[in-house]
Amino acid sequence: MPAELAITKASTGTVFELRFAARLHGPCFRCLDDAALDLRLDAREYQATSPGEADELRTPYLVEGQLDLGAWSRDTVALDLPDKILCRPDCAGLCPVCGKNLNDEPHVHEEQQADSRWAALEQLREQL
Repeated sequence: MPAELAITKASTGTVFELRFAARLHGPCFRCLDDAALDLRLDAREYQATSPGEADELRTPYLVEGQLDLGAWSRDTVALDLPDKILCRPDCAGLCPVCGKNLNDEPHVHEEQQADSRWAALEQLREQL
């Protein structure tokens, strides 16, 4: 995967910048069709020359002078993922009654059948 890495020496440490693009495939959260997600990712890490005990002044991706780009890029992708991956923003999802894809076959059901397990509560509602 092509990526751009910039390393800048500062007076108090080193700044690492990583830029790359990723295309992810998976099921749509609503309709389960194939969904593709294009991400442009930018990440920045800082490593102080003398970090002392301060964890915020050191990057976890720099170990013994080696920069772990695999772990850094994986974490960057994971942090930038949306909560729900959709095949398109207006995805209608699946019908809760019959399970058909509402994007392909928009429809409504005439009358929803009541679940027999709720019959006792329905009787109480009618009495109130």
